[in-house]
Amino acid sequence: MMNLTQVTYFTLSAYFDTKVFKHLLFLILLCLYVLIIVSNVLLIVVICMTRSLHEPMYLFLCSLFVNELYGSTGLFPFLLLHVLSDVHTVSLSMCFLQIYCLYSYATIEFFTLAIMSYDRFLAICYPLQYSTRMTFNRIAILIAVTWLLALFIMCYTMLLTSSLQLCGNIINKVYCDNYYIVKLSCGDTTVNNICGLIGTVVTVFVPLTLIMFSYMRILKVCFSGCKQTRQKAISTCTPHVASLLNFSFGVCFEIFHSRFDMSSAPNTLRLFLSLYFLTFQPLFNPLIYGLRLSKIRHVCKRLLRSDM
Repeated sequence: MMNLTQVTYFTLSAYFDTKVFKHLLFLILLCLYVLIIVSNVLLIVVICMTRSLHEPMYLFLCSLFVNELYGSTGLFPFLLLHVLSDVHTVSLSMCFLQIYCLYSYATIEFFTLAIMSYDRFLAICYPLQYSTRMTFNRIAILIAVTWLLALFIMCYTMLLTSSLQLCGNIINKVYCDNYYIVKLSCGDTTVNNICGLIGTVVTVFVPLTLIMFSYMRILKVCFSGCKQTRQKAISTCTPHVASLLNFSFGVCFEIFHSRFDMSSAPNTLRLFLSLYFLTFQPLFNPLIYGLRLSKIRHVCKRLLRSDM
């Protein structure tokens, strides 16, 4: 038995030898990372520099795009380094830093999507009161609370994990995962498991409940409202629903993968799905919002034409 303070590194055992495809895989991941950075930065700049986009929905989108950059930066440089390396070890401090980044990214993502659904609920169900309810100060407070609450929750999670006594240092994943470190513990992990379940409820199921409530009310208004109301709801809510479903699928698989035995699934499939919400969501969001929201699409087209 060894205290966590005696552990200097962890070994990531999910990597396998890709042989001649190593550099090809590196290039694919690098291109994906560059595309994520360019697409998200572009839309952040477009929203910040265009006065007509200084509306609640687009300001929340800006926070969402910043989070995509934050989450992908917590994964891709680490992943690119290990794809080329023959030794897949990571120091204790870097492992904890990655856990903090990735877990807080996922928490911020769900919180932001929940706030955006509430924003759409107010805009569609209470259009006359929308401007007075969703002021700039309230937007700033909601964004700040979203980020600070997520970062605080992860600080508490890291504090609990740092008190564990471990029987090993091998993590069966391609990136550091808090629950896998908890499973390495020799001691009692009841507190960690209970707090982990509470954290999952707070960061996943509470936001999903708010989202479901908001969209049930939106659907009710759409069915009883006029054609114009339905068109407005569809045009603004479709990207949000698509983003939510895409992210929820990846997160749900990751939760099942961590909590239950998924060894019967092919290794390549498990690896792909465990990385899905961390690699495709940061690219999916700028694409779906950039293509579906007409205001952003028109500004982007105007910028491209001016450059030409």
